[in-house]
Amino acid sequence: MRKTATARSGGTIPAQPGPRDATDATQATRRGPQGGALAAEAGQSDRPGSVTGAPSGDVSSSVAAGKAAPQSGIVSAGGDMTGVSVPAESDADAVILGAGPGIGPGERATVRLRDAGPDDPPRYAPEWLELREGADAAARAHDLLDPLRIRLANLPGRAGGLVIHDVGCGTGSMGRWLAPHLDGAQHWVLHDRDPYLLHFAAVASPRSAADGSRVTVETRRGDIGRLTPDALLGASLVTASALLDVLTREEVGTLAAACAGAGCAALLTLSVAGRVELTPSDPLDAEIAEAFNAHQRRSGLLGPDAVTAAAEAFSEHGATVQVHPSPWRLGPDESALTAQWLRGWVGAAVEQRPELRERAERYLSERLAACQAGELRVVVHHSDLLALSRPTGGAS
Repeated sequence: MRKTATARSGGTIPAQPGPRDATDATQATRRGPQGGALAAEAGQSDRPGSVTGAPSGDVSSSVAAGKAAPQSGIVSAGGDMTGVSVPAESDADAVILGAGPGIGPGERATVRLRDAGPDDPPRYAPEWLELREGADAAARAHDLLDPLRIRLANLPGRAGGLVIHDVGCGTGSMGRWLAPHLDGAQHWVLHDRDPYLLHFAAVASPRSAADGSRVTVETRRGDIGRLTPDALLGASLVTASALLDVLTREEVGTLAAACAGAGCAALLTLSVAGRVELTPSDPLDAEIAEAFNAHQRRSGLLGPDAVTAAAEAFSEHGATVQVHPSPWRLGPDESALTAQWLRGWVGAAVEQRPELRERAERYLSERLAACQAGELRVVVHHSDLLALSRPTGGAS
């Protein structure tokens, strides 16, 4: 679920906020998603043409071990992230943003989604991405790993290691989950147009594969949806997490065509399926869900239709496609995530249908109380998709 969520303790539904500037709320620093401080220990890329250093302004950069950033610090006005800021305790109405990538300069011509405009949704907040990382990891479909491993093991040129493009990488949770499940040397190319998230992803990236082989990382700042075969030259795999549902049908088609043209596989996880189950149930559940799904489809975005559209698009390009469920299962141990998800879910529904506001405020207040008491369980349905395009280089 990628929509806006608030950090309020009460049930009032706020007006949909604008993006939080990355340089405000610098009263505290966030530790990395694995629980440790953000340390600059990502593997140094030795690929030709890479530029070492923080990705605050470069289109493409590699992160050298021990050189990317200091061990601690806060977000500076200059834009170089050495820690992720969070609101102070007094900022009771702080917003954790979960909507799509925001405006950013320095786009690569081959990695372009659409021209940014004033109506573009705000970028993802590290706080929200960190909050959901554990649930994402538990939900992803492990059944897709074996066919992926078989495909990657039989790729031509595998001896040189895997090249994996993570599009819309956010804080890099996909790499932290997937890299340790795959054997062999890996070079990850992280795509996002938010330099703060790119830096976060690079310094918190995994260091080794399942068999102990080296994992290196490179960042590319730019938009994420229209990867061309040129951008994917030499790629073994394209990955994304919670991305498809914020793309249009045209953008998904372009992504499928790029993967087919490059002959690489695609593992696209955690796309919303449009179904939610809350226990205990409430008569307003279905109406909120319907309004939220309509909000997901606004402005031509695919929302819960994304996996079906992607399966069709990849199949049209000759790929073999598998789809597996990947639901969040949220109980008392995930109450913080559940509360933020509830606020975002209900808030998006009310934005879509303002006439729901009065009933939705009562509903949200009661749901948050049940969540706090450990009495609420939620299943948020997602789907994972594996597309195996015909590899180039003569392999079958």
